[in-house]
Amino acid sequence: MSKRAFDVSVACLGLILLAPLLLLVAALIKLDSPGPVFFRQERMGRAFRPFLIYKFRTMVHDAPGRGGPITFGTDTRITRVGRFLRKTKIDEFPQLINVLKGEMSLVGPRPEVREYVELFSRDYEIILQVLPGITDLASLRYRHEAEILGQSEKPREEYIGRILPEKMKLAKDYVGQASFFFDLAVILRTLLAIFR
Repeated sequence: MSKRAFDVSVACLGLILLAPLLLLVAALIKLDSPGPVFFRQERMGRAFRPFLIYKFRTMVHDAPGRGGPITFGTDTRITRVGRFLRKTKIDEFPQLINVLKGEMSLVGPRPEVREYVELFSRDYEIILQVLPGITDLASLRYRHEAEILGQSEKPREEYIGRILPEKMKLAKDYVGQASFFFDLAVILRTLLAIFR
């Protein structure tokens, strides 16, 4: 089975099986705070093609106007329901739609915003040879990224100077060794991390 066929099959099955949960989450988001159910943001895809990533909204509806693209620590823009969704990674589930659209894969380097891709364009020439993914090695290593950044006096500098370079190294490692069985191993490790 090809990677694309596997992605589409799992995404379709996931959306069907998770439909009751997704509807419940959508209702909770609407009850918790005003604004849309989904958060959409431009990210850079394969071959530097931009696309809109889908997530459940975890922040107040005017969050972009209240701060930058990085969230960390006890960011006051995050809603009550949003904190639970982020902790459990349920906010990422709508990205199965991006997978169906062919913009993302189940496993692949996490898509970044244009600002950081342009800042490290040479690295991303390698990384964006493949589709970005819902999960990857960096997602597992930096599962608690917001908490890590919350401990820094300069979170943006910490992200650009230390965390993002490490993420890019892991992304390039993935590009060099990607395979069907490697993807399965990453998916299994991600599921285990969520259920823990």
